[in-house]
Amino acid sequence: MEEDQTPTEPAVLVEDLLEPPALVSMEDAQLQAVLEALIYVTEEPLTVEQLAGALNQPVARVQATLDRVIAEFEKPEHGITVREVAGGFKLATKVEHHDSVREFVKNLKPPLKLSPAALETLALIAYKQPVTGPEIMEVRGVQGAGVLKTLLDRKLITTAGRKNVIGKPMLYKTTKEFLLQFGLKDLNELPSLKEFEEIRRVALSDGTESAEPGPAEPAPAVESLPTAPEPEPSGSES
Repeated sequence: MEEDQTPTEPAVLVEDLLEPPALVSMEDAQLQAVLEALIYVTEEPLTVEQLAGALNQPVARVQATLDRVIAEFEKPEHGITVREVAGGFKLATKVEHHDSVREFVKNLKPPLKLSPAALETLALIAYKQPVTGPEIMEVRGVQGAGVLKTLLDRKLITTAGRKNVIGKPMLYKTTKEFLLQFGLKDLNELPSLKEFEEIRRVALSDGTESAEPGPAEPAPAVESLPTAPEPEPSGSES
């Protein structure tokens, strides 16, 4: 008895029956205006793919229009710019106006500050990540549990598993919030150690040494972080 040789038809998938969403007709000027509005109203940086999906527009067209938006804000008559930060795009003040903006904001409300100890620890984690608490203590020469808690609470660092050594100490790394706070596109844009030391010097001149509770500590310069630790003072630090 011969078997039925009738070929079977391929299965039809549900997604094959669905039509892709129709692209929305939008003039170039309108698309440019909407992109500006979306970037303005969102706190998180938006990717080109997110913008294209929200507007039902081709990614290439959104990217080309976004490039025009960026070019427009680069003109000297604008005080803000569109920057690529942490993998997306957001509005930011221009560098040349930072001093004026900083002075204005300081008069509005107390800024979120980091103590010299916290800033030094954050720099150490940023450049050596992932790094453990004992490794941080070895370089800085002091206990730093309180500072690590401060950085964790402010979401500037997060845990990154445990190191496979005796005791399995916790590893720490920087976060997306760290990139946002420092206006960095990614970790490749980290300032040099000399530039980070200048940030720390400015923080000291602004009186941030009193921003974190705890005993005063003669913290070493950031440029000296890789050197041998200083003698450990008595007590712990917060």
